Amino acid sequence: MGEPGRLAEGVRAYRMIAGMWIRSTMAYRASFVMTTFGNFAATFFDFVAIILMFSRVDALGGWSLPEVAFLYGLSGTAFGLADLVIGSMERLGRRVRDGTLDTLLVRPAPVLAQVAADRFALRRLGRVTQGALVLGWAVARLDVDWTPLKLLLMPVMVVSGCGIFCAVFVAGAAFQFLAQDASEVQNAFTYGGTTLLQYPPSVFAEELVRGVTFVLPLAFVSWLPATYVLERPYPLGLPQWVAFAPPLVAVGCCALAGLAWRAGLRSYRSTGS
Repeated sequence: MGEPGRLAEGVRAYRMIAGMWIRSTMAYRASFVMTTFGNFAATFFDFVAIILMFSRVDALGGWSLPEVAFLYGLSGTAFGLADLVIGSMERLGRRVRDGTLDTLLVRPAPVLAQVAADRFALRRLGRVTQGALVLGWAVARLDVDWTPLKLLLMPVMVVSGCGIFCAVFVAGAAFQFLAQDASEVQNAFTYGGTTLLQYPPSVFAEELVRGVTFVLPLAFVSWLPATYVLERPYPLGLPQWVAFAPPLVAVGCCALAGLAWRAGLRSYRSTGS
């Protein structure tokens, strides 16, 4: 079977497994509403901390509250979508340790799709909703000349950012084939990465900004495209065209993550071997 066929098979398997978990979740609607609201409230406190910070200062690293909220909303929405779609990848290390990954290997469906859809948590919509609301508030408060190009860039930033975070989830899961207790390491780059992107690059050391631009390109989720929208100086003196590179970066990251996943899966040895 060719790559298009395997991709279609993976999407079909993912939809079936995720649909099963959604039906299971919706069987207890009151519980779903409460857990979704809890997810929304827990992430909202992150933004409350930023608001409290601005009650003491007028600007953070030269950025106003609406501008920081714009960064927060972009990274929060992009990460929330990735966490909703593929956040279950962080459980792979547990499956490798207890041997339950073997049951996925014998099923006639791509392992990646099965792991990604496993225990699909619809309650994570709370994080997506919270990020989108903050983003909408920021857009309404910003004093920006909204050209057609900037408006077009908005959904591109969110979708590309989601793709970059999905690649980080998959690469982190591939690493867990080797280091089975590495879920916290993965979380440092996923949950930690989105927290980092909520603040302007001007508050961080140049070495860190270089790292999340050229090594783990999280800067393409929000920092670089947001500088074009907000008409701010580009970090590290980068050229203006990098603001439009997130789709290419997302595709490249997903391709590399796919290679890492295949290498990790080939190296897997069952607990019974």
